[in-house]
Amino acid sequence: MEKEGYRVAAARDAESGLKLLRKSEPDLLILDIMLPGMDGLELLRALRRESDVPVILLSAKGCELDRVLGLKLGADDYVVKPFSVNELLARVAARLRPPIERGGGKKAAAGALEVDFARHEVKVKGRAVILATKEFKLLELLFEADGKVLSRDQLLELIWGHDAGLELDTRTVDQHVARLRRKLGASAALIATVPNFGYKLARGP
Repeated sequence: MEKEGYRVAAARDAESGLKLLRKSEPDLLILDIMLPGMDGLELLRALRRESDVPVILLSAKGCELDRVLGLKLGADDYVVKPFSVNELLARVAARLRPPIERGGGKKAAAGALEVDFARHEVKVKGRAVILATKEFKLLELLFEADGKVLSRDQLLELIWGHDAGLELDTRTVDQHVARLRRKLGASAALIATVPNFGYKLARGP
């Protein structure tokens, strides 16, 4: 995290972690469920009584019940161990990224592709393109990431929701990307595949 430019404070158990949180007021918390003494879910429950800091849970593979409970207690995201460092970095960046402003009629462009987020309008070389709701959301997230890679799991959760993400396969994301590319025609190449991970917006000419 420090190599990526983040300032980091760490604690080895929930009690010292809660004291550190109150003292440092971080922008985001990465919380392991498996902690000595008070576990991560208990800490999360206590934390949500006094703070809305974004929380990413780290959970062991197969502990679906803990992940669901963590989300119900107010966690914003979760990563299953063992995990890719790049995936965790992508999720941290997504949670710290400011939301797109709606009030000012936010617009964006990449090559021949133009998007008006407030009006939900998409054009390629001046021609209107009709997108389904989830296709538009997918495109919006890629623009919002501004060239950073979003994993398939991350897109699944951000678009379909956490509960759905526990049931749907990441091939759902691939299928929607394929449909979006077909609709974008000449601008399809702007959605770049990162092998074995996810997708990003390739801002080309």
